[in-house]
Amino acid sequence: MRKLVIAISLLAFAGSAAYADPIKDRQALMKERGKLAGQLSKVVKGEEAFDAAAVLTALKALEANAEKFDAEKLFPAGSDKGDTTAAPKIWEDMPGFKAAGDKFLADVKAAVASPPADVDALKAQLNTIGGDCGACHETYRIKKG
Repeated sequence: MRKLVIAISLLAFAGSAAYADPIKDRQALMKERGKLAGQLSKVVKGEEAFDAAAVLTALKALEANAEKFDAEKLFPAGSDKGDTTAAPKIWEDMPGFKAAGDKFLADVKAAVASPPADVDALKAQLNTIGGDCGACHETYRIKKG
């Protein structure tokens, strides 16, 4: 019984540790997202050669990243204070914010389901995905500087 209590306690602790600092957690998630989008952008810009397998790997990683996005856990009430560029609009319009995250996920899933065969196809997909990012940032992010 004691082992069971300890095991449950450890699981509870691990679950709470997953979002112990929602600001840092969401910043890390977005930083990873930006890095992945940057890798794909290099291919579109011709800075790196198009490699279908590598592009699909990056798109799948972007999909995994998007699936981790949980607006309520990453943006709980009160996490608008501190070192964050999250705009108050997030908490004023949580359904709209969640819808923006859902659209991004759907567009990334579509890209994974129909992998680009060449740079032009990747460019079209990245324009859609990047548009999702831009629209969300325009509405739900405070511009620095």
